[in-house]
Amino acid sequence: MNYTELEVWTEARKLTTVIYRLTTVFPSEERFGLVSQMRRSTISILSNIAEGCGRRTNKDTLHFLHMARGSLYELEAQCFVALDLGFMGNEGFNSARAQILLIKRLLSGFIKYFRNFQSADRGPNPKP
Repeated sequence: MNYTELEVWTEARKLTTVIYRLTTVFPSEERFGLVSQMRRSTISILSNIAEGCGRRTNKDTLHFLHMARGSLYELEAQCFVALDLGFMGNEGFNSARAQILLIKRLLSGFIKYFRNFQSADRGPNPKP
C-alpha cells in the first residue's frame, strides 16, 4: 500500500503545513512550548499513518492508526489553547479545526476498514 496516495495522509500533510504556518506568528517565548508541541503533534499524525501502512499485520497497522488519532485529538486541544490565549485568530483556528475534523472522519474510516480484517488478520496487510 502506497501511503502517499491515501487521502487521509495527503490531508494530514496539508494540516501539517497549516499548523507550521499558523505557529510562525506565536510569541517567541512559545517556541519551545506550545509551538513545539503543536508541530510535534501534527508530524506525529503524518508519521504514524505512514508507519502504520508499512507494517505487516493489520494489528500493527491499527496500533499506529490509533496513535495518529491520539495525536490528532492532542493537536485539536492545543489549537483550543492557542485560540484561548490569543495566539491564533478565529480564521486560523477555523481553518485548522476544519482540517482536523476532516482527518478525524477519514482516519476513523481507515481504522474501521482495517478493523474489519483484524480478527482473521487477513486483507490489506496479510502475513507472509
